[in-house]
Amino acid sequence: MKRKKKPAARAAARPALLPLGALAAGFGLAFGSAHAQTTAPEDSKETTLAPIKVKAQAEATGKDSVRATETRIGKGQQELRDIPQSITVVTERLIDDRNLDTMKDALRNTAGITFQAAEGQEEDVRLRGFALQSTGDIFLDGMRDPGFYDRDSFNWDRLEVIRGSASMLFGRGSTGGAVNQVNKQPMLINQNELSMTLGNGSYVRGTADFNLKTGDDSAVRLNALVNEADNGGNRIAKQGIAPTFRWGIGTRDEFSVGLYHLQYKNGINYGFPWLQNQVSEAFKPDAYYGAASDITAGGTTYGTATHVHRFAADSELRTVLRIARYERDQRASAIRFAAAAQQPGGVAVSLATIGAGTVLTRGSQNKIQDMESVYLQSDYSGGFEAFGMKHAVLSGIDLALDDFNRYAAVTPAGVTIPAKPTTTIGTPDDGGAVDEGLRGVRRSQTFDAKAIGVYAQDMVEFAPMWKLLAGLRWDQFGGTYRSYATANLGGTNTTPPGTQTAERERTDSLLSRRFGVLFQPTEQQSYHLSYGTSFNTFGDAYSFDPQGTNTPPEASRNVELGGSIDWAQGRFTTRFALFHATKYNERNTDQDSVSPDNYILSGQRHAAGIDLDFAGRITPAWELFAAYEWIPSAKVDKGTLVGGEVEGSRPAMTPRHSGSFWTTYRLSPQWRVGGGLTARSGTRPYLAAFYAPSFVTGDLMAEYKAGDLSFKLNVTNVTDKLYADQLYRGHYVPGKARTVQLTTSIRF
Repeated sequence: MKRKKKPAARAAARPALLPLGALAAGFGLAFGSAHAQTTAPEDSKETTLAPIKVKAQAEATGKDSVRATETRIGKGQQELRDIPQSITVVTERLIDDRNLDTMKDALRNTAGITFQAAEGQEEDVRLRGFALQSTGDIFLDGMRDPGFYDRDSFNWDRLEVIRGSASMLFGRGSTGGAVNQVNKQPMLINQNELSMTLGNGSYVRGTADFNLKTGDDSAVRLNALVNEADNGGNRIAKQGIAPTFRWGIGTRDEFSVGLYHLQYKNGINYGFPWLQNQVSEAFKPDAYYGAASDITAGGTTYGTATHVHRFAADSELRTVLRIARYERDQRASAIRFAAAAQQPGGVAVSLATIGAGTVLTRGSQNKIQDMESVYLQSDYSGGFEAFGMKHAVLSGIDLALDDFNRYAAVTPAGVTIPAKPTTTIGTPDDGGAVDEGLRGVRRSQTFDAKAIGVYAQDMVEFAPMWKLLAGLRWDQFGGTYRSYATANLGGTNTTPPGTQTAERERTDSLLSRRFGVLFQPTEQQSYHLSYGTSFNTFGDAYSFDPQGTNTPPEASRNVELGGSIDWAQGRFTTRFALFHATKYNERNTDQDSVSPDNYILSGQRHAAGIDLDFAGRITPAWELFAAYEWIPSAKVDKGTLVGGEVEGSRPAMTPRHSGSFWTTYRLSPQWRVGGGLTARSGTRPYLAAFYAPSFVTGDLMAEYKAGDLSFKLNVTNVTDKLYADQLYRGHYVPGKARTVQLTTSIRF
């Protein structure tokens, strides 16, 4: 772990540590004496580590560049070149340039990403063809962010994607990797920005970012959001606010407290049905066939408290407490073709007969749930020398408590709710609706989860230009699942609503490992060979069925050979990685292996290929970001796996080629222009033999600056391409239709 060098600070008496902090510090200090370290705030020119001041030149922030050189996704502040794993960083500059409002938007601008159009419409992401669980593989400032909600970018400093097995860092998780949102933090400067975006579909988005220096080592930052749109019926109504106060910045003890609140009441696009295994041109990209009463309402509120204790110039202890609540109330319409008898002429729908008069039905897909979570995490990072070798240690402990509730939307006794009215392809957003307020809401399931993880990692510089990394983590995850009756009394049903009908529990303990070798011949080059493991428990989705209660976790491994090279006087970085990821004991569900008691972990599949990332300034005026992934080898090696994939087939949601490209050029001090492409080769949904076609979409941007005022025009999907973006066996959700947006910003 290479750190920026700063003058050593005078030793000082160490205050008593929090109990968890002391334990975490012990893991690192056991390797040797810690030396002094201080981490300068990103945008400050001068910081203090009592009792002396430390000066360091800050690199360009993510607001000014599409290139990042440091990250916290690997625990502790580290240079990307010191992490032996493929990482893509979507900086604030790229988020702003391309108007990336949500996590899905941001992830589309990387590579190796696909989305399943899940029944719950949650962020069901596939990375390298392996599922990222919304509850287990999405993080916020390095802590688990498990809620089912529509994440927004208004408070992001950047978005980080780490590929490959990462359980040594994060505990239970997928083979594919993890996604980390990084929130904006107060800085020791006075800087404010207001932005307003107007676009087609009656789109209006306003954001505010206020940063105020309140003292020599303290600052407060406030980010806020209001977003409204009609979108042809698929409305947006979203508000957010995120205040944070930070003090002791750059001193021996630094603190921050923050609150985040996001709420929305949007429409929900459940997509279009497949027709003879094809994407029909009869559907327009911006058409919306959901009922007017369809909603996806919810959001999150969480508070975060952070303490950073700096022992000296090369060691710190970071302790974070987060308390969060997540909510979701989804009332959606699953769009399908009506039966032949309801179609014009009584003829079944086909490619030859589909048209504006084709009749569509609207089914009901309701998801109602909430969750309360408490997370406590303490991470020690430090550097020291022992036996003539340099060591960079990471160690820590984390605790998690989740209280999850799922609810059923039922029709109360004596109440009649009519079926949702049908519509036609030619009449999207026709106003058809039902009274969702007539449905009753009854608790159907609960899941109480408890988790603890302890880890330690050491990176040893054992020879000039050579580093060896080894890490080990122990996790214990346990959950108790309960289900409850929700049906009305009557007829043969004599079980009153609310009666507990089942209780299941399970506890798993596992070790995760991470090893790597780095060769760094110069400051501009770094090459690595790494091996890591990961595991998935059956309770990752906060549910147990009878077989899953008795089934151990799945396991996987990732081998990677890669590196990074800096060019253009250090302004531009190329990263590459050859990888082979294997899930080698996947849950098997064929008839020969499933018993009434448990699943058999006999399945296996793999994906192998190459990742490429390019980011930075080729010249002072020309900037580029590109990400590409090629997976030539992917296969279900053993068994008929969960989801019904057949042995010998290529796994679903695993395109051979995917990537994104974005470049800008400054024509003059006032004018900057840009453009880019996003592409994916064909792939198939789960439980489907057909393929979603490949696609390429193009975006354009032009920006004019007049002092502190700027105007930016974005055109997304310039050709109005219809393509299947999120995939499911019964339907697909199309990608965004052509959008035109004008953003006005002022800094002061």
